[in-house]
Amino acid sequence: MSDPNRTPASPPDPLASERAHLASSRSALRTMREDVEALDLRNVTANWVNSAVLQAQMEVRIKELADLSHTPLFFGRLDYAPGSRTPTGSIGSTENPGDDSGDEAHRFYIGRRHVHDAHGDPMVVDWRAPVSQPFYRASRKDPQGVEQRRRFGYTAGELTAYEDEHLTDPTEDDRTSRLLQAEIERPRVGPMRDIVATIQPEQDEIVRSGLSGTVCVQGGPGTGKTAVGLHRVAYLLYAHRERLARTGTLVIGPNRSFLHYIEQVLPALGELEVAQSTVEDLVSQVEVRGTDDATAAVIKGDARMATVLRRALRAQVTEPTEPVVVVRGSRRWRIPAYELAEIVAELQARDMRYGAARAALPQRIAHAVLVRMEESGEAPDDRVQDAVARNPAVKAAVKAIWPPVDPARLVLRLLGDPAFLAEHADGVLTEDEQQAIRWAKPARSARTAKWSRADAVLVDEATDLIERTHSLGHVVLDEAQDLSPMQYRAVGRRCTTGSATVLGDLAQGTTPWATGSWAEALTHLGKPDAAVEELTAGFRVPREVIAYASRLLPHMSPGLAEVTSVRESPGSLEIRPVAGDPTAAAVAACEESLRHEGSIGLIAADDLVPGLAKALAAAGHTPLAPGEETNARSRLTLVPVSLAKGLEYDYVVLTEPAGIVAGEPDERTGLRRLYVALTRAVSGLTVLHAEPLPEQLG
Repeated sequence: MSDPNRTPASPPDPLASERAHLASSRSALRTMREDVEALDLRNVTANWVNSAVLQAQMEVRIKELADLSHTPLFFGRLDYAPGSRTPTGSIGSTENPGDDSGDEAHRFYIGRRHVHDAHGDPMVVDWRAPVSQPFYRASRKDPQGVEQRRRFGYTAGELTAYEDEHLTDPTEDDRTSRLLQAEIERPRVGPMRDIVATIQPEQDEIVRSGLSGTVCVQGGPGTGKTAVGLHRVAYLLYAHRERLARTGTLVIGPNRSFLHYIEQVLPALGELEVAQSTVEDLVSQVEVRGTDDATAAVIKGDARMATVLRRALRAQVTEPTEPVVVVRGSRRWRIPAYELAEIVAELQARDMRYGAARAALPQRIAHAVLVRMEESGEAPDDRVQDAVARNPAVKAAVKAIWPPVDPARLVLRLLGDPAFLAEHADGVLTEDEQQAIRWAKPARSARTAKWSRADAVLVDEATDLIERTHSLGHVVLDEAQDLSPMQYRAVGRRCTTGSATVLGDLAQGTTPWATGSWAEALTHLGKPDAAVEELTAGFRVPREVIAYASRLLPHMSPGLAEVTSVRESPGSLEIRPVAGDPTAAAVAACEESLRHEGSIGLIAADDLVPGLAKALAAAGHTPLAPGEETNARSRLTLVPVSLAKGLEYDYVVLTEPAGIVAGEPDERTGLRRLYVALTRAVSGLTVLHAEPLPEQLG
């Protein structure tokens, strides 16, 4: 019998319940970390090497289990309908339809890493797990067994809000997620952050594509292609950890500033062992101290140079003219020159690496000697063959016929010896092209030569012709549109037995050798069958800004789809003519932008940067360099336009667009450089100009 004086129980507070789950999950994560820290590794390994390896693995695991206070442990929740089928199997239904005590079995919190309780039951599911996939792809048309999707909002690491979508409720209208929009538009302070809470369905399909195939992503400004590539690495490491731990993973960016900007994304997702590099770092066998003009750089970057190098290297092999006579004891064994020539021709026909063929030659000569020994009644074994291969006469013949080649010296001779270049470039390069790449003053040695970046790539190609380059399991290549064919070949050598994720935007190709199509680029990379995906929905650049920048597309990249931004931000674009001092106007515009929350980027033609830096200092500002981490006290970055690619700022002040276009060797490259600069803003763009705007902007 009920008590009429009893106060009715208050309905549970969902936010309080979710905060309690967050607290419990953090506690469970701490316990997981403490359990690893408490492991005693003494006397569990056979030797000190195994012990050191195990200790290193433990240290990595402890770092992976760190609870980052500024990073939410989970950002979403999926509630599956009883009896529905998830990506990992069916969920049983409760016996009593009115009993919700089994709801926990149907509920999954989605976060950046897996967390389990003392019984091993999941409290947070890794976003890469199959059961998490519907968080990104489920919809009203295809709920994928999900009854309710919940998103969480955080402020300074504290859970402050939630938002529900009832995917199976026909009475609920479709609407844009307020929390999702707020996360996308959150001010950019500090390095690039992950987008794990805001991945869109078309992005998720790319992220979760398999390891065996190479994927190329064409994406305009703000489409999230870089983030997609990094999250794809994180997913592949989750799904194929043992394989990639053996073979390795590498992220290649356009410059060190860019790599510094993105370096915190993978650690935030729990992945600490991914190497980062630039193309210049990959091909750093010679010190770069020189430069090429645009014409020479384009020719040196052309794939035809691989043919020239191959010819020059094969020419080092000479026709045998003398027999080889091997003395063993009282016997002399003679291999005539014509038989040596047959051996050499056979090795050349097999198209082996130069070094591998050179290593095989003494063994082949020794085998010919052993055949004669057997014909005379002797019974030599493998040890005898190895001894013959090391015989001084054999070694001298190999050195004369197939001499060792230093790749840098080979390239040095090609660029410094007109006759040598003409011999091996005949029918491949025209006389004018040969003239363009020849050094006016040949260097005395590889050490003193003033190598250019393009020269370093040639040395890398020659090195691979001699000894095969080690291949990794997966390579991510960002801003790929700016690579030359020879640079693509250099990257492709690093994933001949693996796969790649190629990221770029043809409209942002700002080098004279920028690729004209992805089909061409992928062929040079050695992945002609790669799938090409296009991202056209923009999530970073305001609609007004991207529409203004897109006026340039027909003049520089006709045929490319225009990015359609999902962000409406009225007043985000201001075109401001300057009547007085342009430098003073730029400083004033920066000070106006600093009144807003978030990061500020002042972008200008490279030759204007020193003067702007001096003016900012005089006004009491100490701007950061590109790639340096912004913080609450230092939010202004001075960006030479040549380093702007891949970076983003909440508010951008862009000064003198005409000067940016004029600073490049041709109009198309100048317009593309301007397009890059115009699309770095997340919240607002101010364009300052004392000179008339380029006519392509209308």
